Amino acid sequence: MPHATASWLVDQTSLSFEQIANFCGLHILEVQAIADDTAATKLTGRDPIRAFELTLAEIDKGQADPSYSLKMFREPEAVTRTKGPRYTPVSKRADKPDGIAWIIRNHPEVSDGQIGKLIGTTRTTIAAIRDRTHWNMANITPKDPVTLGLSSQRELDAIVAKAAKAAGLEAPVDNRLEGDRAALISQLRTERDDATKLAEQIASGEVDRPLLAGGIVDPFKR
Repeated sequence: MPHATASWLVDQTSLSFEQIANFCGLHILEVQAIADDTAATKLTGRDPIRAFELTLAEIDKGQADPSYSLKMFREPEAVTRTKGPRYTPVSKRADKPDGIAWIIRNHPEVSDGQIGKLIGTTRTTIAAIRDRTHWNMANITPKDPVTLGLSSQRELDAIVAKAAKAAGLEAPVDNRLEGDRAALISQLRTERDDATKLAEQIASGEVDRPLLAGGIVDPFKR
């Protein structure tokens, strides 16, 4: 749960976005979005200290030195399943077709057998959704099975990686920061420092609270 862990670190520590991104395996812009509450869904923070993945001493080292790379105390335990069909709560069974449709649309390289094991459904159902002959096809909307609670992100990532390797596909490479990584990181830090400074000035009464249309505070308008 890297995003939930990143959310906790943003809220509870003064670690830099770059340190959090490197520790959680995320893009620095994802951490920025979490800090700005612009992520697609509001995350509930996950405490890596209680999960025995970080120690207070390690966090203190990172806060004292922005260039320090946090070291994981213990890797998250691998998810294991016993043999047999996956159990899905009754309340979520109606969501299975949506999850299947999402995988078929976004990861066509994943086999029907892999989808069946991940979501706990039959090849017949998967085939019907794949060729659009499912009896309820008009009401099926592709939705991320992780968001629906049908699988974990780790399980989904594992079958996607396995299917991509079998199909000879290369993993996507994120090149968004190539060439200007340092400049972007510096810009993000400056914006965050400016917003913090302005908030302190407003709280102390040094400056008036600037407003946008509708009464919304603009943290960067002087």
